[in-house]
Amino acid sequence: MYCRRFLFLPLLLIVLLAGCTSLTAERDPPIVSLENFRALPSEGGAPRFEIVLRIANPNKEALDIAGIAYTVSVRERKLISGVSNEVPRIEGYSEETVTMQAGLELFQLLRLLADLGMEATDSLDYSFSAKIDFRGFIPTQRVAESGTLKLR
Repeated sequence: MYCRRFLFLPLLLIVLLAGCTSLTAERDPPIVSLENFRALPSEGGAPRFEIVLRIANPNKEALDIAGIAYTVSVRERKLISGVSNEVPRIEGYSEETVTMQAGLELFQLLRLLADLGMEATDSLDYSFSAKIDFRGFIPTQRVAESGTLKLR
């Protein structure tokens, strides 16, 4: 009798776990692109920027995003970072724009300018990374874009 109970409990646990994994269908990550970037009027503090991202949902299910954390780096120096929890629901196979504010990391900017003053360069490597958290059982997704800005 004990043997049957000990076999039944692990088997039940496996069936429950298999059922839970089938609830979260595989999704393609959202496609995030930079729509607009502009400086905001300074209010005596560190410079602030407005970043408008276009988020496209390449899935048939809607994306209900709880929040986004993001950074923009130039030459591996994190210059701009921000977070937002004001993200609209993005229906399947559609896109929305999200407007966020971001702060400038002044010390990182000064270090970057010092580096650029010491060496001549024709291009700057940049990267954008975002962590997107969803409501519900959808796992967090990370998006990264990188490239090179030609100066001449």
